[in-house]
Amino acid sequence: MSLAPHLVRNLRNRNFFIMLGLDALVFMVSVWLAYQLRFDFQVSGQYRAQLWGMLALSVPVKMGIFLLFGQYRGMWRYTSLEDFWKLLRLSALQSLVLVAAALVAFHVRGLPRSVFILDWVFTFGLVAVLRLGIRAWHAGFPFARRGGVPALVIGAGNEGARIVHELAGARSGRQEWSVVGLLDEDASRHGRTVHGVPVLGGLDALEAVVQRFGVRGLLIAVDKASPGEMRAIVERCSSTGLPYRILPAMSEILDGRVSVNALRDLRYEDLLGRDPVELDTGRIAGCVAGKVVLVTGAGGSIGSELCRQLVRFGPARLVLVDAGEFNLYSIQSELEQDFGFDNVEGVLGSICDEPLMQRVFADHRPAIVFHAAAYKHVPILERSPWQAVNNNITGSRIVMDAAVDAGVERFVLVSTDKAVRPTNVMGASKRVTELLMQARLGQGTRFMAVRFGNVLGSSGSVVPLFRRQIEKGGPVTVTHPDVTRYFMSIPEAAQLILQAASMGREQGGEVFVLDMGVPVRITDMARDLIRLSGREPDTDIRLVFTGLRPGEKLHEELITAGEGIVRTEHEKILVLARKPSDASEFSPGTPMDPERLHDLLARLEQAASVRDSAAIRGLLVQLVPEYTGRD
Repeated sequence: MSLAPHLVRNLRNRNFFIMLGLDALVFMVSVWLAYQLRFDFQVSGQYRAQLWGMLALSVPVKMGIFLLFGQYRGMWRYTSLEDFWKLLRLSALQSLVLVAAALVAFHVRGLPRSVFILDWVFTFGLVAVLRLGIRAWHAGFPFARRGGVPALVIGAGNEGARIVHELAGARSGRQEWSVVGLLDEDASRHGRTVHGVPVLGGLDALEAVVQRFGVRGLLIAVDKASPGEMRAIVERCSSTGLPYRILPAMSEILDGRVSVNALRDLRYEDLLGRDPVELDTGRIAGCVAGKVVLVTGAGGSIGSELCRQLVRFGPARLVLVDAGEFNLYSIQSELEQDFGFDNVEGVLGSICDEPLMQRVFADHRPAIVFHAAAYKHVPILERSPWQAVNNNITGSRIVMDAAVDAGVERFVLVSTDKAVRPTNVMGASKRVTELLMQARLGQGTRFMAVRFGNVLGSSGSVVPLFRRQIEKGGPVTVTHPDVTRYFMSIPEAAQLILQAASMGREQGGEVFVLDMGVPVRITDMARDLIRLSGREPDTDIRLVFTGLRPGEKLHEELITAGEGIVRTEHEKILVLARKPSDASEFSPGTPMDPERLHDLLARLEQAASVRDSAAIRGLLVQLVPEYTGRD
């Protein structure tokens, strides 16, 4: 327990001396009241002299214990229930030490035991009231009546209570919000109060409440809402013409990316209605903590988020591999400066550089590899299929071989739903990487793949494209009125990849499938994004349908013929089974004969070297019979 550094800093703080003085007064008053009550306010004779002695003794004893246990390090404006429990324990310790000191000082003569009990009660009670008073002074009374922009909170559950509490006197952005009431669809909450703020009704009362209280801002803080419910809330808020904000997701707060009172504009992720990911953090930490972890494609959307999530679990070192100089610099700087994680090694280079990969793996000896590097833009790879072969297939082969040679414990391949019955080169190339993974089972490294759909906000995602089109006033282009896709947020995908990495059999070989929820109609997504921008689809901004692009599906899938899925211990992670009825045979289809796989890969790489698109597609069909792409 290092007391000196804190004491030196406190000596420069005026509030420290104020608290010392107030506590000294409380300690003396407690002893005085204890004696007065014990003797019915008629302390005389030897007990009056004893009272003065106890006053002189109690202040240094109690002050010393408070100093020793750091009671003056905290900021009492943020007093919590935990602080009161600590006060209770320390006040009891103070009384015990005071009894011992008094027995020594007064030689056991005539010490009334009830005085010590009363002194303990008064000390704890008065010190607690003092701390609570400081908290109340800074919080202000009542919560809803402080100056600021009148705001209405939508949601009176835990999230609503959190925002009412935190916004009391806090600044959100550049405005200070003053919460005048809450609305909630749960009728049992109507007429009740949350931190002194009334629940004024349901959403149907929105317009009336806005008019009655002069509301100038709406704050959305619902505990849980389906996509339809969230859309209904947004539409009602939008109909008022007032600005509306949303409380950040708890995952963002826990990750330290935002604070509780950092209200922000709504994003499309808020309309997906997906539940927060519950991670088995102990299991992930057991897999990652104290180990060297290598991430390929570390500067990309998924790779960079994997790095951000990984540092939470204390790896010994992170090795970041990326072919993009700026992307590599950005994530390395972020980890070092924003997360305070210094054990980072950046490697600038392509996964297709076999000598470089062999050297990197030999030098760093990673225990875990997350292979996220890949080309993934479907139309571009349809026009340049040799790049899909070079980067997605050959690059993956090189990294897998280097991992086996270096004795890597776990190798996690980031795959895609487009590998299922692929209609494009990108999907077929990712399916081949799954075959490569299967071919390396039993070589000492535990290989596994994680297959999932689109992530919102990633490079190449449709959401940034729609936003740019909306900013320009439209039109917003959609390929087909009925096209659907699976979506999840980048943090959710990265968290589930980490969770999957901590699971699986000793021999590996699993292809995990993330529960993507319900597919989203891209047309609905476009309309929602237009509404979130404050405009009306088909009135302010047109939608134009351009037709499916080469290689695109109308609907994506997560499993293919001959595959079944079974549940794992995590509710959002499934695993492929060779037979849907047999959960013990975890494997995506039947592995290809190693010699045939090696021969076809050699021919495929040769075709890529001369940029022979027809030959590449023909060989992909032989490798992935369900691939339907044609030149």
